[in-house]
Amino acid sequence: MTKPAATEEVKAKAVEALYKREAPVREIAEDFGVSRETLYGWKREVLGETFPAKQAPGLLEGSAEEKVTPEVSSLQARIKELELQNDILLQVNALLKKDLGINHLNLTNREKVQVIDALRDKHSLNTLLKALQLSKSSYFYPRGAIAKGDKYEAIRPRLKVIFKQNYESYGYRRIKMELDDEGIHLSEKVIRRLMAEEGLKVTITRCRKYSSYAGEITPAVPNILDRDFQAEAPNQKLVTDITEFSIQAGKVYLSPLIDCFDGQITSWTIGTSPNAELVNTMLSAAAETLAPDEKPVVHSDRGAHYRWPGWIELMDEFGFTRSMSKKASTPDNARAESFFGHLKTEFFYNRSWLGKSIDDFTKELNQYIEWYNTKRRKKVLGGKSPQEYRQSKVA
Repeated sequence: MTKPAATEEVKAKAVEALYKREAPVREIAEDFGVSRETLYGWKREVLGETFPAKQAPGLLEGSAEEKVTPEVSSLQARIKELELQNDILLQVNALLKKDLGINHLNLTNREKVQVIDALRDKHSLNTLLKALQLSKSSYFYPRGAIAKGDKYEAIRPRLKVIFKQNYESYGYRRIKMELDDEGIHLSEKVIRRLMAEEGLKVTITRCRKYSSYAGEITPAVPNILDRDFQAEAPNQKLVTDITEFSIQAGKVYLSPLIDCFDGQITSWTIGTSPNAELVNTMLSAAAETLAPDEKPVVHSDRGAHYRWPGWIELMDEFGFTRSMSKKASTPDNARAESFFGHLKTEFFYNRSWLGKSIDDFTKELNQYIEWYNTKRRKKVLGGKSPQEYRQSKVA
């Protein structure tokens, strides 16, 4: 095993013993468990090349103070300085859980106050203030604030719960909406600071698009939506696509039908194969929820699933209007791509799916889509979920 590195305090004490020479150099090195070369290396590291190797002989008779030479005084001062630096680093690690190699001058005033208070019984206040480059006023003001306690102590656990319950996807704006609904009114600035202190950070990962293009199977239809994804009422414009999830147990495919009015997932199917049954079942399920006079435009990309005869026959049977993106033009189906981006960032990425079966994954995916429809707040909908927004508008 690698021998742990000696602390600055140990080095300083070894150099002090070397300088005083109350025992042979070999014995001093053995006492500290190092070689003579290492001991002299510590001397050069602590005192420099030009400092005398040992205490000069012929000290004057008298008191202990009179026997102390300038070299010894310099060495003792250096030892105290190293001990102070070592104590500060240890407190930074123990109190603030920060790496021992961090520059203590980069700490906040509040953190410096915590370190000073922990070392007051060992070092004087002025010495600590000087070492941490902190003025007295900057010390006593945060100290008073610390004594009053954390006024947001009761809010912090609630922030964590909201963040975890919403797939760790809520930033400070949507968390503020949640707190406002609960009667807790805090500024966005305060919520952003508390989230940073608690380590509540939304992770964003770019998703890889699944392509189902298989050539020009049947003639393409015009792009009726033409990137206009605004709808005046529900069930006027619906968009669809297929996305792929690759987990340890295998591949899973999702086929959703998304309403441009509020982004609600009107219907969806999940399967292990991107076949005709996957999309046809989704379309049939959506048709059952529509009123007889509702004949929406259904927009898709140019994937093979939307050009097979079975899909075309169902569209004609239900009286729906087909619309297709241009070839290799992702923005033409931006509403579906946006949903897939949110889905994979919030639900799929940055989570471990090891040991999960296809059925387990399907169950959790269904739960996410239900949450997306009924709970997930959207800023474009005034902070409401798609279901809440639709109920408010329809009513």
